[in-house]
Amino acid sequence: MRTLHSLGVAGAAVVLAATGTAAAPSPPPAPKPQITDAEVDAALGRLPGFVTDAMRSTGVPGAAVAVVHDDKVVYLKGFGVRRTDAPGAIGPDTVFQVASVSKPISSTVVAGALKDPADWNGRTELPGFALKDPWVTGHVTTADLFSHRSGLPDHAGDLLEDLGYDQAYILDHLRLEPLTPFRASYNYTNFGLTAAAEAVARQQGTTWEKLSQDTLFKPAGMTHTSTEFSSFINAPDHAATHVKNPDGTWSPRFVRDPDAQAPAGGVSSTVTDMARWLRLQLADGTLDGKRIIPAGTLAATRLPHIVSQAPTPPLDHTGFYGLGWNVSYDDAGRLRLSHSGGFELGANTNVTLLPLEKLGIVVLTNGAPVGMADAIAMDFFDTAEHGAPTTDWLPLFAELYAQQLGPGPSATDYAHPPAGAKPARADSAYTGTYVSPYYGKLTVTAKEGGGLTLSLGPKPMRFPLTHYDGDTFSYVTSGENAVGRTGVSFKDGTVRIEYLDANHLGTFTKQ
Repeated sequence: MRTLHSLGVAGAAVVLAATGTAAAPSPPPAPKPQITDAEVDAALGRLPGFVTDAMRSTGVPGAAVAVVHDDKVVYLKGFGVRRTDAPGAIGPDTVFQVASVSKPISSTVVAGALKDPADWNGRTELPGFALKDPWVTGHVTTADLFSHRSGLPDHAGDLLEDLGYDQAYILDHLRLEPLTPFRASYNYTNFGLTAAAEAVARQQGTTWEKLSQDTLFKPAGMTHTSTEFSSFINAPDHAATHVKNPDGTWSPRFVRDPDAQAPAGGVSSTVTDMARWLRLQLADGTLDGKRIIPAGTLAATRLPHIVSQAPTPPLDHTGFYGLGWNVSYDDAGRLRLSHSGGFELGANTNVTLLPLEKLGIVVLTNGAPVGMADAIAMDFFDTAEHGAPTTDWLPLFAELYAQQLGPGPSATDYAHPPAGAKPARADSAYTGTYVSPYYGKLTVTAKEGGGLTLSLGPKPMRFPLTHYDGDTFSYVTSGENAVGRTGVSFKDGTVRIEYLDANHLGTFTKQ
């Protein structure tokens, strides 16, 4: 978006008018719809073949896709199987975990609960929730947390969830996380958004699940949509999550319970229900002639609230984050809203809208992120706008996911001790109870016959320790944010776990 420097277009017009040197310029024309019905039909014609080819290429076992245009569901179809180890085809009413596509759904719920767009700027007040800086705690708003500009670090709290801590514990311990500049830095944070949503529900005198049902799901006729994991896992027609095995096959080896971050990642739904939500979004909060969500509070979700991505090739467009939405503008000035969702334990989703064109697509898959959901959405829009795809989207998104998901493995290969590694001391030198203010209690116990076990988390989770060098050991991490082997270093009555210590919170002191 080009503007006159310093003053901007509006400011320049005022100066020119005041000096009498020129008439105030007319504003540029508003963008107009450019995609015809015939072009949408052509993209729809390509869609099933592309989905089938993408599944064959990646091995992802199942997907479901819905397209909405001009307030009509013009495509609704399931592909593949719910599980690779049992019969059952995916259909339009198969329930999927939508992962972070929960965020724009949750911002729709909040938009329905608020009375005025200005209410997005209300302070977040929730028992047990605070940030490290008391001033920020006193000023952080619903909008700040829904746009990831609170200063909380990237994915703050997610590792606590992996260890089995519940929502109350996680939100209470965000106060220990170091902060980046308030409202001047973007860090994608599931539990910041969760805190804001839970605070809104509390202000309404209800729970997040009931607020979601009463405000959006029931009025919109989204009968198979929920924010509770139990609803998903107990649905007879649900798509199990799958991960890729070393031999290239896919299997449902893990179950992802996202209840702790329900507003940020806990929604489950079908493409039939999601198509109703798309219609509501594209009709600015109405559905079947009935006002469901106020237009003003919903419109606020679509405004850029923070720069989320600097211009990068090949498009060189600046990316913004709104309230639960990725927000961007194309060369024609058209608003594009999108969001992806991904569980490393087995789900990948995408929703993309061009509101001016009244066109939207949602893609749900039951495989860990390999770029397929995003590629299907982008190939569809690319075909609708250009007659044919201009990019091979599947390998592009596969590479992006490979680069961006998770912190990656340790720089140290703990599976192979160095030549001349120093021996460990006796097991008794390491056993005991250690405590971190953030991660809680850690115990190290000796196994019968030798060797050590590390126990961590509220359950707790147990990890056999493998000796590496001297007082350094390792264990294989687990959960959504697993990084393979991580280092465990004992020193002067403390133990430091490498992958838990990115924000200097992963050192435990012996009691």
